[in-house]
Amino acid sequence: MTPTAKKTNRVGLEVLSYRGSKTTLCAGCGHNAISERLIECFYEMGIAPWMVSKFSGIGCSSKSPAYFLGLAHGFNGVHGRMPALATGAVLANRNIIALGVTGDGDTASIGMGQFMHLLRRNLPLIYVIEDNGVYGLTKGQFSATADLGSKLKTGIVNELPPFDCCALAIQGGATFVARSFSGDKRQLSAILKAAIAHRGLAVIDVVSPCTTFNDHEGSTKSYGYMKDHDEPLHDIDFVPHFEDISVEIEEGTSMDVRMHDGSTLRLHKLERDYDPTEKLHALSVINESAERGEVLTGVLYVNTGKPTLIDMLGLVEEPLATLPQSRTRPSREALEQVMEELR
Repeated sequence: MTPTAKKTNRVGLEVLSYRGSKTTLCAGCGHNAISERLIECFYEMGIAPWMVSKFSGIGCSSKSPAYFLGLAHGFNGVHGRMPALATGAVLANRNIIALGVTGDGDTASIGMGQFMHLLRRNLPLIYVIEDNGVYGLTKGQFSATADLGSKLKTGIVNELPPFDCCALAIQGGATFVARSFSGDKRQLSAILKAAIAHRGLAVIDVVSPCTTFNDHEGSTKSYGYMKDHDEPLHDIDFVPHFEDISVEIEEGTSMDVRMHDGSTLRLHKLERDYDPTEKLHALSVINESAERGEVLTGVLYVNTGKPTLIDMLGLVEEPLATLPQSRTRPSREALEQVMEELR
């Protein structure tokens, strides 16, 4: 019998080439679902995994990069300092696809300072926040994204208002901002594919329930709460530039945003006419939904015209890491001249 040919993507790789090691996270953890979506998206987009660099800090979320794209480069850094690592790597090699996976504690608490500077620089980076509202590695204390009035298993009620990472990202300068739910496979996949195609900083806040410490009654980041309160902005399809998909859409019911690589992000409107290119409107809608106790999911903001950090620094086309010392190191004569001027 002729052996059945194994399915490969457009660059000739099987999906197995995009997997990582076996997860050690709790059964049912939303982070595992996000890892599965990342595997699918990079495989379906036909991106060679060795062209990707993964970065993370500390926390349950920061363990996730070990579970996908095992053939990619990776660096697990210090708690909250992942943006600095990613910035250095991207500046050294502008050809890599940089992917940061972080958590709400890693971003909104100890890493808030680094997060804000990452936003204003618009670094070409896919920044995924696996947001569960608690510190899973230290027994489930509230994180800075825990909603006011939410309750721990111990009965303790959160009395502090949360940071909204999406609102901060839009205000701070990110050029692609979205929120999704780890259990919404179709929406999250489309958002991730669009983020991969985007040229600039893409911040994706993914509500990812912690099955051990934050999936109980009283939690606002549990599976049950999300099921009852999720308010999608729109259905999303992503049409890659290398795959022509024809769909029937009635006139006036959708809006296309063309991405840098020629791909199209297609937003299907459900109940409201929403334009993700309007910054002030995006912030207003986020605030209005929060006041109603709703979790707004979808692509909240897109700006394809803002220069990235690489553009602003005027870097040469060749990756800096590949340049010889003759082009990156001042000559002895130049150094002696500087020293003489400082005498």
